[in-house]
Amino acid sequence: MATLRVILLWHQHQPFYKDLVTGEYRLPWVRLHALKDYYGMVKLLDEFPKVHQNVNLVPSLMAQIQDYAAGTAQDPFLRVASKPAKELSEEERRFALQYLFQANPQNLIGRYPRYRELWERFREHGDHPERAERYFQPQDFTDLQVLSQIAWFDEFFLEEKDIAALVAKGRNYSLDDQKLVISRERELIGKVLPAHAEAAKKGSIEISATPFYHPILPLVCDTHAGAVSSGGLPLPQHRFRHPEDAREQLTRALDLHQEVFGARPTGLWPSEGSVSEEVLAIANSLGIQWMATDEGVLGRSTGVFFARDGNGRLPANLGERLYNIHRYEKGSTTMHIVFRDHTISDLIGFVYAGMPPADAAQHLLNSIKEAAKPVLDKGRDAVVSIILDGENAWEYYPKSGREFLRRFYDALSREPGLESVTISEAIARHKDFGKMTSLVPGSWINANFNVWIGAPEDNRAWDYLHHAREFYAQNAARASDGQRQLAFDEILISEGSDWNWWYGPEHHSANDRDFDELYRKHLSNVYQALGAVPPDYLAQPITGAEVRPSFVPQTAYIHPRISGDKVRYFEWMGAAAYTADHRAGSMHGKQFLLDAVYAGIDATHLFGRLDFKEKTPQTDFQIVVNVESWATGDTRARRTLRIDASGHDHRLKDWKIENNEARILASSSKADENVKLALLRNFEFKLPLSWLLALPNPLPAGGAEGKAVVNASATNKLRLRYSLWQNRLPVDSLPLEGWIELQVVSEGDLLFGA
Repeated sequence: MATLRVILLWHQHQPFYKDLVTGEYRLPWVRLHALKDYYGMVKLLDEFPKVHQNVNLVPSLMAQIQDYAAGTAQDPFLRVASKPAKELSEEERRFALQYLFQANPQNLIGRYPRYRELWERFREHGDHPERAERYFQPQDFTDLQVLSQIAWFDEFFLEEKDIAALVAKGRNYSLDDQKLVISRERELIGKVLPAHAEAAKKGSIEISATPFYHPILPLVCDTHAGAVSSGGLPLPQHRFRHPEDAREQLTRALDLHQEVFGARPTGLWPSEGSVSEEVLAIANSLGIQWMATDEGVLGRSTGVFFARDGNGRLPANLGERLYNIHRYEKGSTTMHIVFRDHTISDLIGFVYAGMPPADAAQHLLNSIKEAAKPVLDKGRDAVVSIILDGENAWEYYPKSGREFLRRFYDALSREPGLESVTISEAIARHKDFGKMTSLVPGSWINANFNVWIGAPEDNRAWDYLHHAREFYAQNAARASDGQRQLAFDEILISEGSDWNWWYGPEHHSANDRDFDELYRKHLSNVYQALGAVPPDYLAQPITGAEVRPSFVPQTAYIHPRISGDKVRYFEWMGAAAYTADHRAGSMHGKQFLLDAVYAGIDATHLFGRLDFKEKTPQTDFQIVVNVESWATGDTRARRTLRIDASGHDHRLKDWKIENNEARILASSSKADENVKLALLRNFEFKLPLSWLLALPNPLPAGGAEGKAVVNASATNKLRLRYSLWQNRLPVDSLPLEGWIELQVVSEGDLLFGA
């Protein structure tokens, strides 16, 4: 009987936050995620001995965990959380209010009533530390210091007697309570790597590696690789080509794994799933036997697109390609490659957090079985690879998603004909490998590298790295061994992918400035380590030094949840975006209330999002979205929709959607299952594409007829404009001139540019 083998790979990574010169950690996320996620994700498997998994540990994360466990790591967040509240300076109190609420409002802050109470008080005063500080007494700060740490503790750690007692206490924490939490943090972080070693020794997990500082290896080997997978992509002025650095990143990674776990890994999840033939050759020469990446890379390399039906399933012939293990052979290079099922992986990352755990676990199991069924029915073994971030998603699940995982693992253990295996186990048991003789460079994001290269900020960052690398090559020989090693370490750190993740138009966070400053500090340290003065340009921000492209077209289908609350980058990745330029023009005094607008489609729906510059207006306001559609070549036959949404005190009051015949298609009093509007921190909506397709006869709202798919109208175009009104006057709009435009095409055409 054919066997279904499920590969689960959790990728654990945080950027390298440490300044090697000062020893200071700029941001606290290694410490907090080491408290919250890594230990429990492995320890949970003790309850399910039949479930074998793969855990990918980035060596730079491991090194930082070791630093915290040894007590040698310090970050400003930890210092502020540790200091007696009565001794906090005004600046430190404001820092605490600004940063100790950086946590999921529902699942981390909301879990602890006192923490939520303090957060709501902060928000009542406009989220401004300067305004809110006087409303917080020393006891308030002590409670904030304690609870902002406990909120990140792993579910297993929360069961320990002394921590459970603090949770039960709830408020009015003492200085001794505060000291206990801080001292326990170091002890608990120290359990993370030994727990992985123990699980690997038992065979519960296979530990794989990533290049040491998480670089995009194909671009480190040659930045010209960016234009191979994305023709016409603007490249940096200076070509960066250092395959020897790529080899060093891999060698150091394998060496640290050997040191910590007593064995060199044979598998690799390359940073962001980024692969190229040059990278495969280097990895193979260092003893790597398998690598993993995304289905999009397989699609580009074999000339197919993994298009799914309305239920998210692949046709049988495509399922046979994807649900297999491939063997790449070219010259002296051989490599086993597994390709992740993008759709199923994203269900865990973005969908199941909003479902009851039992329903989510059953849906996931059913999705895996249904995906593999066409392969199994032919008597062939199927391998379904699910690969995703193993830390950030759990903030969006109650109690870090442990109930969901327990139910899913239990179902995996009980399902006949199914094995949850490590990748090495899957390779050893597999018989009929797919054959590959070529590989197109690409990552897990749209099978290209556009997130990390091509935008003006990205390219400037690469040029600065090029200059630092050239300076090192010309001056390292004259330096001492210590200086040379420090300078080269800083080069390797600067090659990491995390800096360019935040440059360019794709991603934004509250810590953009920190990432920018830290990247430039690493480059500056190269020059300083070699006894030179850093170039003046490294004192100037890369972020914002040049206006980001105001318009970015849609590059992939999107499937966001409509909540109007905290934005999740990956859900809107691929959407068309228009970003406001808030610089004062010739007419000084313009009021800027809107920051950015987004729009995108999938096969059946149109999605939109509006971000405010600061927050939603407190007084009465109206959001208007005008949408037009037409068939290519016939701009006269237009359909129009108008979304009118009224808000007050940061909340949605009522709304309606009208067509060009003034017919109300849906409203706050006329529900439609295919329509959703939400307003909290931003404004978001979803509506059926069928309302806008330029077909001969209008389709009614809702129902089966309201779900016409994109392929029925491949020549349609859409355009949108957003505006904010107060007192019956338009006070701001985006775009200021023109529209956001979308092409209504299949996902394959969108991705491949057909």
